[in-house]
Amino acid sequence: MTTALTTVSVTPMIAEKTAIDGLWLIQMKEVKDGRGIIREFYRESAFVEAGLPSLGPWLQMNVTESSRGVVRGLHGEDMHKLVAIIEGEAFGTYVDARPASPTYGAVVTAQLTKGKQVLVPKGVCNGFQSVSDQPSQYLYCFDAEWVPGMAGTSLHPLSDQLGIAWPIPVDRTDTDLISEKDLSAPERLPRRG
Repeated sequence: MTTALTTVSVTPMIAEKTAIDGLWLIQMKEVKDGRGIIREFYRESAFVEAGLPSLGPWLQMNVTESSRGVVRGLHGEDMHKLVAIIEGEAFGTYVDARPASPTYGAVVTAQLTKGKQVLVPKGVCNGFQSVSDQPSQYLYCFDAEWVPGMAGTSLHPLSDQLGIAWPIPVDRTDTDLISEKDLSAPERLPRRG
């Protein structure tokens, strides 16, 4: 039996603040060798060490699979979310809809690929557009279970007030690309108290 030395590369987790208070872009820790890649999706101690909140336990996890051009969101429920692409690519969009927030009204966009994730705080609207040729799979981890009618805000993803430049043009009448629910969401941010 021969033993070959395998080159192992380790990329540390990197957490980057954004223009929205509490919204973080995160590059997952990755370990690569000749067999492939291990991505560390969540390690509480690493999050706390990077200045992010402790988020466990996750009470619900969902995966959506969306074809090219599909837009989902913008939804800002009363729960923290950790979101990531597990297949394909997406254009992530985040809007601070919290009237008491110092960054109220800010919009952040990010190109999402494997190994990147976004920590979305309570009340910040989360949405995305699938931009890869193959369907993209978007993983959501929630610190609360979603229930119909739960507290939160939804915003129309094509709102002129938000000015989001979706990379793939969206036809407002095509409910295969955007749901009727999302099309009926308010076009304006909630009023500040």
